[in-house]
Order: sequence, then C-alpha cells, then structure tokens
Amino acid sequence: MDKRQPSDVTIPDGVMAGLRHHPARFMGWYVRRHWWAHLLVMAMVTLAMACGVSTSYIIRHLVNAMAASPRPDMAVVWSMVGVFCGVIFLDGCAWRVAGWMASGLFVQVGGDIRRDLFRYLTGHSVAYFSERMSGAMSARISTAANAVFSLENQMAWTLLPSTLNIFMSIWMLVTVSPWMALSIVGMTVGAGLVIFLLGTRGRRLHRDYATQAAENDGEMLDIVNNMPLVLAYGMTARECLRMGQRIRNETGLHRRSLRYLEKLRMFHAGLTMLMTGGLLFWVVMLWHLHRATIGDVVMVTTLGFVILNCTRDLAFALVEAVQHVSRLSETLEKLLLPHETASHPLPSRSLPERARGHVSIRDACFSYPGGKPVLSHFNLEIRAATRVGLVGQSGSGKSTLLALLQRQRFLQEGQILIDGIDILDLDEDSMRGCMAVVAQEVALLRRSVRDNIRYGCDTASDAQVIAAASAAGCLDFIMAMPQQFDTIVGERGVMLSGGQRQRIAIARAFLRNAPILILDEATSALDSQSEKHVQDALDRLQAGRTVIAVAHRLSTLQGFDRIVVMEHGHIVQDGSISELENTPGLYRDVLMHQDTTMPAA
Repeated sequence: MDKRQPSDVTIPDGVMAGLRHHPARFMGWYVRRHWWAHLLVMAMVTLAMACGVSTSYIIRHLVNAMAASPRPDMAVVWSMVGVFCGVIFLDGCAWRVAGWMASGLFVQVGGDIRRDLFRYLTGHSVAYFSERMSGAMSARISTAANAVFSLENQMAWTLLPSTLNIFMSIWMLVTVSPWMALSIVGMTVGAGLVIFLLGTRGRRLHRDYATQAAENDGEMLDIVNNMPLVLAYGMTARECLRMGQRIRNETGLHRRSLRYLEKLRMFHAGLTMLMTGGLLFWVVMLWHLHRATIGDVVMVTTLGFVILNCTRDLAFALVEAVQHVSRLSETLEKLLLPHETASHPLPSRSLPERARGHVSIRDACFSYPGGKPVLSHFNLEIRAATRVGLVGQSGSGKSTLLALLQRQRFLQEGQILIDGIDILDLDEDSMRGCMAVVAQEVALLRRSVRDNIRYGCDTASDAQVIAAASAAGCLDFIMAMPQQFDTIVGERGVMLSGGQRQRIAIARAFLRNAPILILDEATSALDSQSEKHVQDALDRLQAGRTVIAVAHRLSTLQGFDRIVVMEHGHIVQDGSISELENTPGLYRDVLMHQDTTMPAA
C-alpha cells in the first residue's frame, strides 16, 4: 500500500462525479493509489513470462546439441538441462510472488471501491433514494467492486501474460526466419483485431444483462423486506411468478451474452487450426531445404502453438474485459449522479455551540421536477423556543417544508435560515446537530436498543443512554426484554410495537439534545393508550426547544404557541389556538369536523 496514499484516502466527491462516464479513469485512480504493488505484480508476471518463453529457446539448443553428429557434447547437453531446471524454478517463484501480492492487492482495491462508492451513495439526497430501489443500489456497489476485481485478475493473469508471450515468442522466431516472424505478426494482429471487433459488438448484450441483474437483486430485496404485506394479502404465489419471469428474462440475457462469446470461440478455433498447420508446413519446408535445424522445428512448433493460443486468450480476455467494463460503466452511471448539493458552494459555517433555534423561511419557492409549484414565495418566521404546528390538507406543502428545512431537498428560490445563517452555508455537523426528528414512520436499524438510542449521539455513555430512555418512558419495556438494552430490535424494529418504536425515537431525540425538534405526524398511527405514553414523552422532550410539528389530528397540538394553516403552498391562517378557534376559516372547519367524528370516551 502506498504510504502517500493510504487505503483510507477517499476520492473527493467532485472527482468521483467526474468519473461517471469514464470507467477506465475510475479504475486508474485505484491503480495509482497502490501503484508500487501493481508495479511489483507486473514485474513478477513479466519475469515469469520471460522464463516461460525462454524454455523454448533452451530446448532448441538442447535438441540441436543432442542431434549433433557423430557424438553429442554431453557437457553442453547437461548444461542446457541445468539452465532449463533453473529457469523453471525461477518461473515458479515469480508466479508465486505475483500471486501472493495480487491476492492482497486486488481484494484491497475491491474494498476501497466498495467503501468509496458507499460513502458517495450516502451523500445523495432523500429524493434520490425515494426514486430508486435501495436493493439495486447496494447490489451495484458489489457489482462495481467485482467488475474491477475481475478486470485486475484478467490483466494480471491473461492480458499481460498473453501480450508478453506473443511479443517474446515473435522475437525468438526472428532468429529462425524474419519473414516467418513478420507473417505471424500479421496473422495474430489480424485475428485478434477481428475477434475483438466482433466481441465489442456484443457490448449491448452485456450491458442489458448487467442492468437486469441489478434490478432483479433490488426487486428480490424489496419483496423480502415486505414479506408481512405479501403474506397478509396472500400474494406469495403471485410474487413468485412475477420474480420467476424476471429471472427468466435475466437468464435469457445472460445466455445470449455467453453464447455470443461461444460463437467467437468457434471462429477462432477454425482460424487457429489453419494458422498452426501453415506454420508447421513452413518450418518443415525450411528444414527440408537445410535452412532450419531440428531444434528450430521444435522451437517454432512450440512457439507457434503458444502464439496462437495466446492470441485466442488475449482476444477473449479483451471481450470479457468489455463485459466487465460494461457492467462497471452501467454501475457508475447509476451511482455517480452529481449530488444535489453539487450546485451549491461547499458549506463551511458552523452554528454556535448552543444554537437558539430561530428559523426564518424567506420568499421560498419550490416545485418537484415536472410538477406544479408546491411553495410559492413562502415566508414564515419561527422564534426560538416556541412551538408551532403546521396544519393543512394533504398536498398543502407541509411535508415538503420539513424536507426543505432538513436539507433533504433544495429551494429553487429563497432562503431558509437558522439563527440568521443560511442552511446551505452550514457544515454537515452543525446542520444535523441542531435538529432532532421524530416521524410517523420510525427508522430503526437491526441493532440493539442501546445502539438505536445512541444513534442520536454516538459518543454518549451508557448512563446517558439510560437517562434518555428514562426521559422517553422506555425503561419499563426495555428492562422487560430478554437482553434489555442489548436486545436486537429486528429489521426496521419489527420486534417492537408502534408505540415502543416511537418512544425509542424520542429517547434518541433526548440524547440528541438539539435546539430544534421536528415532529412529523409522530402519534398519528398509534392507538389511544400508546398515544398517551408517547404524548407524555413528547411533552417532556419539547420543553425549551423550538418545535415544528405537522399534524392532522389537532388534538396533538394542544398547548402549542402558534398554528400555521397551509393551503396550496400558502399560509392562509396564522395565530394562537384560541384565535383560530374563534375565527371562521379552514382551521375551525377541520376542528369541527374532527370533533363530530371523534368517538365518545
């Protein structure tokens, strides 16, 4: 590993995005990162190939010495045998050194690629992930690493050896007949070029297969993640049929890709037969005319097979390399889309150690691609340590506003400021550190309860985690679990009830201790008993913080300082609860409707 470029060095995002359409340059970055190790592997392979080809030259002199009349010089014969054994030993040592180095190097490069692509993938906005299958994205990261691993193996064990073998063998043929060597050069270059050109015509087949394989991996993961839904609606057979059809399509594309290669191999087999026969006929004629020795015949025949087989290996390795490059190219084009933040200057400002949490939204305009404006010249001022509820019908812009505030999406016009600083100017630590979020759909990792709570502050001690759990009302059910804080909550927290998941999220927010708290329908999916426990925990969490809450049930906003009613991306009402209750408008209409539909206690 290059000490000047250790494995923990990552490609800058700007450079990474620029490599999206350049798979060769992408791979070259990692070769340069470990340049000395790649150079050593190449040197050992070159030495091994020189030893391998030189054995034919040694055998030539050995045969000539043995065929010398009337009595062979045994000293020369035995010296040739000794040299042959020494070259064979050196050849084996060179291959083993190259293999030992490559076994660590190529794996390291694959690991670097997986790490860098994962890091770049995490820099995309929420919109990027919401529009794509997460399984396909993770599968593509493995595809890219595997493609580069395969390419490096092909270069080390096929492309480089075959190329060196051809050139060294032709150089030795010059000692027998320059015209023969020149003819071999023409035939091998012509055959290799034809096969390579035909092979590249199948690039579309290889690319289609790579795309279908990645999409199928994503589809399969999506089904597995939603198996409760599949089982609940009795769709198992339907999903199996659907997945079976997709797999048949994938295997069909794979079969077409592989059989295209087989057609090229058939073409090369016929060509090799003709060229080998012609070469043998030529050298035998030279021997008949006393212009070549028996050793020359043996060497030319041996080298002829070596050259022609290497031509085949080289051509097909190039075709397979095109396959891997196609897969790598498809992956990079999907993963290395520019980040949404790429059009903004690199954030560099930080909030004070204890931010106040004053939020200002000024002249904000936003619309989704190809859609109508969601927010149009929207203005809202939220003083620090006040609680503001956002109310409105679906599609009024509430959730979009929260996404913009969290820098999950970006305004087309206007500004969002926290304590007077534009959020686009805030560095990532300040931006994320000043907010805690409790949403309707709680996101939990398949880790322990402790780890999920500590996600709010990864440096928190166990005592702080316990204190946060206590403040959120979690201790009772956590201590009743088999392994208490070390209990694994399952994928997406399936081992917990909805109310328990919400209180874990609240504990995480307590640990975050952020000045701004965002509540996005935090209790809407809970039963009345769970809602009471969660609401009590939320009341404790809100104390002294700036709270911005989206709610459809107005009862969850009791005690808030202010209600903002939104409609079609505009504020239509703004005031205290008592003011809006006594003012004709959307808020009072919704309140009256919910009162009349609320079940009796």
